[in-house]
Amino acid sequence: MRFDRDYPELRDAVRRICSDFTAPYWRELDERRGYPTAFVQALTAAGFLGALIPQEYGGSGLPLRAAAVILEEINAGGCVASPAHAQMYIMGTVLRHGSAAQKARYLPAIARGELRLQAFGVTEPTSGSDTTRIRTRAVRKGDHYVVNGQKLWTSRALHSDLMLLLVRTTPLEQCAKKTQGLSTLLVDLREAMGRGVEIRPVKTLLNHNTTEIFIENLEVPAENLIGEEGQGFRYILDGMNAERILVAQECIGDGRWLLDKAVAYAREREVFGRPIGQNQGIQFPLARAHAELEAAELMARKAAALFDAHQPCGAEANMAKLLASEATWKAAEAALQTHGGFGFAQEYDIERKWREARIYQTAPVSTNLILSYLGEHVLGLPRSY
Repeated sequence: MRFDRDYPELRDAVRRICSDFTAPYWRELDERRGYPTAFVQALTAAGFLGALIPQEYGGSGLPLRAAAVILEEINAGGCVASPAHAQMYIMGTVLRHGSAAQKARYLPAIARGELRLQAFGVTEPTSGSDTTRIRTRAVRKGDHYVVNGQKLWTSRALHSDLMLLLVRTTPLEQCAKKTQGLSTLLVDLREAMGRGVEIRPVKTLLNHNTTEIFIENLEVPAENLIGEEGQGFRYILDGMNAERILVAQECIGDGRWLLDKAVAYAREREVFGRPIGQNQGIQFPLARAHAELEAAELMARKAAALFDAHQPCGAEANMAKLLASEATWKAAEAALQTHGGFGFAQEYDIERKWREARIYQTAPVSTNLILSYLGEHVLGLPRSY
């Protein structure tokens, strides 16, 4: 395993793209809650959204560490990586568990940018993080499934052609284990909109193009079932390590952007006749944020190295996401405090990235769930839920 893969050529290429999408672009989108269509198209044209798709399907066939570097550099450049990360890890479910026909049909088109797979319908209003208790139901009728239910916090559904949808195909009370009876379906949203699917935007603290989805008697071809019926919970768990490693590195990119801005401001801003960075009340929070970001990145590198070596990495992936989210939040708080009143002014972009940094402690997967995982599966403590 190599922990030192840094992909400088990828970083340079991402920086060149980000240089065309400066702060005013993101402020305007944030103001109207818009989707960064031009930015996503530029990433697609450069091959970044197909980074993890094998070359045989038209992608770059890069390891997870390379994809993580791409996402980090996007956020470190002041841009927003979330429209890119979802397609990277959702695609993995099709790649690892889809049929040969499904992979041949969808992956080349995703790699070419002809299809967007950026929506993942899992969470529901009633179940929250208790995924085994979702109520969205799919009943097999001949050559199709009839789906009814509701999903919440499904980001980018209005800007995606395809959605990976977790459904219950066997009622919970009929399953020996609560993790059984769940299945994953690939839904073509272009066909489903107005024919059983309604998507409504949800206004949130930050611009993630979040939606809620209402599904009524939606017919999904049985050939769109990913893998085996009833094994969907295992499939989504399989993709969660990749998701957490990618998000951890993307989070670190935000932290580094915030820290760089705060350090530059602390050097230049003078109050009481001297730079504010000379004051330890400013220095120490920034220094601590730097140390914690560096430590989080080491864990993220380790998790990616294990993942790419096909070794168990659940604990490392969870710890990377936990440490990165907390280090980045400290960097965000320090940056906002360093800028004082100017930190709240939109033209400085600190408040926008501050809002962005806060989500990482809640999603994907909350801090408390990670701590529960570590307590039970790493430390061997009694199960708490």
